[in-house]
Amino acid sequence: MSERVLGIDTGGTYTDGVLLDYGSRRVLATHKSLTTKRDLSLGIGRVIDRIAIDDPAVVKMVSISTTLATNAIAEGKGKRVALFLLGYDPELIATFKLERRLATPHFFFFAGGHDIYGNEKEPVDLEAIVARAVALEDEVDAIAVSGYFSPLNPAHESCVFEALSQACDLPIVLGHQLSTKLGSIERATTAALNASLLSALKEFVAAVRRAMARRGIDAPLMVVRGDGTLMSDTFAGQTPVETIHSGPAASAIGGRFLSRVDDALVIDVGGTTTDIALVSGGQVTVTEEGATVDGYKTAVRAARLLSLALGGDSHLTLNPRMEMAIGPERVTPLAYLAYEIPQVRQHLQALARRDLERLTPEWLEVWFLLREPTDAGWLRNGRNRALIEALRPGPLPLPELLRRLDLFHPSQLGAGDLVRQEIVGKAGMTPTDLLHVDGRFARWDSEAAEIAFDIFCRFQGRERAGVQRDVWRRMTEKIVGAILTFLSGRRLEASDDEIGWWLFEDGLYDVNAHLDTRFRLRLPIIGIGAPAGIVLEDVAAALHTDLILPEYHEVANAAGAVAASIMVDEEIVIYPRLSEKGLKVIGYYVQVSEGRELYGELEAAMARARQLGRERVLKGALEAGADSPRVLVEEIVTGMDSYRIRAKALGNPRLMK
Repeated sequence: MSERVLGIDTGGTYTDGVLLDYGSRRVLATHKSLTTKRDLSLGIGRVIDRIAIDDPAVVKMVSISTTLATNAIAEGKGKRVALFLLGYDPELIATFKLERRLATPHFFFFAGGHDIYGNEKEPVDLEAIVARAVALEDEVDAIAVSGYFSPLNPAHESCVFEALSQACDLPIVLGHQLSTKLGSIERATTAALNASLLSALKEFVAAVRRAMARRGIDAPLMVVRGDGTLMSDTFAGQTPVETIHSGPAASAIGGRFLSRVDDALVIDVGGTTTDIALVSGGQVTVTEEGATVDGYKTAVRAARLLSLALGGDSHLTLNPRMEMAIGPERVTPLAYLAYEIPQVRQHLQALARRDLERLTPEWLEVWFLLREPTDAGWLRNGRNRALIEALRPGPLPLPELLRRLDLFHPSQLGAGDLVRQEIVGKAGMTPTDLLHVDGRFARWDSEAAEIAFDIFCRFQGRERAGVQRDVWRRMTEKIVGAILTFLSGRRLEASDDEIGWWLFEDGLYDVNAHLDTRFRLRLPIIGIGAPAGIVLEDVAAALHTDLILPEYHEVANAAGAVAASIMVDEEIVIYPRLSEKGLKVIGYYVQVSEGRELYGELEAAMARARQLGRERVLKGALEAGADSPRVLVEEIVTGMDSYRIRAKALGNPRLMK
């Protein structure tokens, strides 16, 4: 039997799995299951079970893409981190309000750091650093250390690591080991985020390993980086921050892999978001500036993408003037909740018989108890306890829930944490319900969806067909607008006074009798995700391009998780050593993470840097599980008589023998 590989993607709504024949690159089996956000490994285990692998021994590799890091940062679920800044200027950070970008409120300034030539600014204050760490040991879960210009000389970070390792038991993350870029704030942010995610990703990897072991799968476990390459589970546990944008990167790779198209715009329409990425020359385009997540700019190399809070499960709402909005919140479709809990359909039937003039659209928002909290701490909060007890007998429409709790507004529920932890859920009208109404997707309770949609239209005093057209038109507008922003780098503002918005509307709807405005995308669109064929058809037409829906596009993310390659890269910095008066170059330093070497001539320093680059990335790629990796070396001039040698080793993952 040929070798098989298993790819799994955990998205915001669904967890997808693909079993692939590695030799022929043929898809053998797929499965799609709802993501279990409270414990991602549960959904992963369910997908493995449903794929029904006859002989676990044939699975030679498992690869996962995960939203864990991105979601943990966005939802504030990372662990508590103390950030030690060596040689940073407190006044500068305060003046420009840079503390908001440091990803932790617990940051501390200490003497130390280096200058742009790697020379020590002032001795590092180890005594103060150790004292602070000992005092914080019970208040934080990890320590991140970032020294000023540490990529040019990491000596201070290294000696702080040695001192702290002896003084406390907390995990310690060093900034220079995560980035060779000189951006001091981005490097500090990256170190803090990485420290906050360490335990979460290690626990996740361990849980996936347990799920594999219970099913008899003994194979290497790989994790998709944010730039679409693979790393071993061991390396991912050390650098979890590199999994930022892992899922969207996997979808772009999967779209290219399944379509065999090397140049395209890949659009992944999920339940929660629509993600847009560009594939050029068979490779996912990446941003060298560093990924941004939830407003934090990092030094992490990641796929260049745009994520739009729009998907099949986006909440369709009406304001007091009965004007419709789509998203950005994601809710459970009423069709699904009624399928799982039949009394929801009974509620909708009773609602349809009532006089809607005395009701509000909030009656279509249904709250329900997803699970009993396992931590008694949730019930110590009186507000949480009252909400859980109210929902325990069964789902309730929002106005009825507020009445029973003697509240006036949803904000008084304070249920954000209960919703994020998947203890309490919310259901409402969604585009997925509309697909049940017109029969294009009918997996759950279509009758409940029809009843709910009729009520939704009655609130507006409109016919069903007009409301349906309006929903799909607005989704098309949002996605086309996002594509224009993504490719042009310019924001599209909705203003009647701006020619840009007029051109946008005329390009979509031909509103002017005398002018003909058109957008033409020079690339095809590869549609990814279950609703892609429905949602993206009008998008492709508006952009006068082709829509490609490859076979298995519904689970392309999971295919991308195993179609990716391993890449290990290393940047080695070469910078001058100056005379005592700083007027003459008297040598060149070759800087790697462990230290630096001095050479009298630039040519010798460059040769040594190239040698070190090749050796280090080759060793790293082999340790990461690459099979026969190839090495590429690039020379970059950075100015001020300084250079960088960027070495990359790329290869397909080595399968279990």
